[in-house]
Amino acid sequence: MSDVKTEFFAEVQATQMLWALQDKENEGWVVVDSANFEDAETMPLWSTESLALKSCTDDWADYKPTQISVADWLEFWFEDLSEDNVIIGLDWQDEQECAELELGDFTKQIADIEKLK
Repeated sequence: MSDVKTEFFAEVQATQMLWALQDKENEGWVVVDSANFEDAETMPLWSTESLALKSCTDDWADYKPTQISVADWLEFWFEDLSEDNVIIGLDWQDEQECAELELGDFTKQIADIEKLK
């Protein structure tokens, strides 16, 4: 597992929170074309609010970091996103390669983290 993934899941385990970017006006979420998977979209998620905040520039200037609890992810988000063939991007940083995980693999690791809390 890469350092980005290791650090991401360690931080999420400690806080039991994920961070996504939500539009201030219409409450939509940032989703972009996947860099690694054809015909899939990526939902960037961050392990900390400060990392998410760094991405609130340019095209995403109208978005704000919004926390999602691990419990809410498992209860609501997985099912909704699985219907849309969404991939998860970890600690997305502008102009850098982003680690992406398939939704099922990501959610399994999140479930494992919740068991450890």
